[in-house]
Amino acid sequence: MRTQGEIGDPTNPTAGIGTRDNGSGPAARTVRSSIELAPESVFPFLGSADQNLRELEQLLDADIHVRGNSVTLTGKAADVALAERVIEQLIALTGRNRVVTPEAVRHTVSMLTEGSSDSPAEVLSLDILSRRGKTIRPKTLNQKRYVDAIDANTIVFGIGPAGTGKTYLAMAKAVQALQTKQVNRIILTRPAVEAGERLGFLPGTLNEKIDPYLRPLYDALHDMMDPEAIPKLMAAGVIEVAPLAYMRGRTLNDSFIILDEAQNTTAEQMKMFLTRLGFGSKIVVTGDITQVDLPTGARSGLRAAAEILTEIEDIHFAELTSSDVVRHRLVSDIVDAYDRWEATRPQVGPPHYPGNRAQRRAAGRDRR
Repeated sequence: MRTQGEIGDPTNPTAGIGTRDNGSGPAARTVRSSIELAPESVFPFLGSADQNLRELEQLLDADIHVRGNSVTLTGKAADVALAERVIEQLIALTGRNRVVTPEAVRHTVSMLTEGSSDSPAEVLSLDILSRRGKTIRPKTLNQKRYVDAIDANTIVFGIGPAGTGKTYLAMAKAVQALQTKQVNRIILTRPAVEAGERLGFLPGTLNEKIDPYLRPLYDALHDMMDPEAIPKLMAAGVIEVAPLAYMRGRTLNDSFIILDEAQNTTAEQMKMFLTRLGFGSKIVVTGDITQVDLPTGARSGLRAAAEILTEIEDIHFAELTSSDVVRHRLVSDIVDAYDRWEATRPQVGPPHYPGNRAQRRAAGRDRR
């Protein structure tokens, strides 16, 4: 149950408490709203040691007061309305048996502040994969749109900074597709950009030398599948983890194929990879165009693909931003700080290839 009224209005049951009208119209008038929570929803809503409540107080401009199972909101009409929507979505999450965390609070406020028509409760309760009590699901609106795009399209490009879940969510969708028999195998690949002269100095066989470049893909697999089953599936060819060079000359049917770190492909490599697509297959390409490690003068195949393929039906480009970072809170701040720093620096290299770290390093050596 909810009641709302303007403070200072004699017709309002809460009148006489005071006003905070800045004289700029109804939107600036102070109002009060009361929301009654079901008794079983109070603790999940507040969180352990009231951590969710404290997060709400930091993120919202409306004053929040909780007494028993009653939540009272006071502030400008727009601020109170936003707080009401946030609380409704968090209560809806508890009704879906989801644990409400400070992170969920932050993502809910972010989605509603952006004015999205999507329900945060629906976004945060979409399960992709569950294993040993751990469930993988999108945590932001852009992540849900990315996951939905993978379902709806044959080729999807997931482009965004570190920590936005590009590869992890793609891996989860691949494992889901394998488990539900939508595909017969999973193929995971990355370019080994720094392989050149350095590979020769690494000990072991070729597979052992390229293992460091593929290790992040193995780590994600172990999060999503029984570790004991993975070697058997790899031996049977059901799961394949290989460098990009191994894709040449193949046609990949009935497969879920993921190309990770695609910003480190050349345009020729990207064309070669995309044309491996066979019948019944799906491709997800992930990368961060601000983290390019290609040699000087080479152009990122991911950036080229974003210019060449945008008008082709059944190919989708999903954009993720720092607001979609789901690692430590500081990661988002770090990404934003580097973006601001990059924006103040003069562009190095040809205009079609900003963000090439190899070029910046070379330029630094020239100056020395």
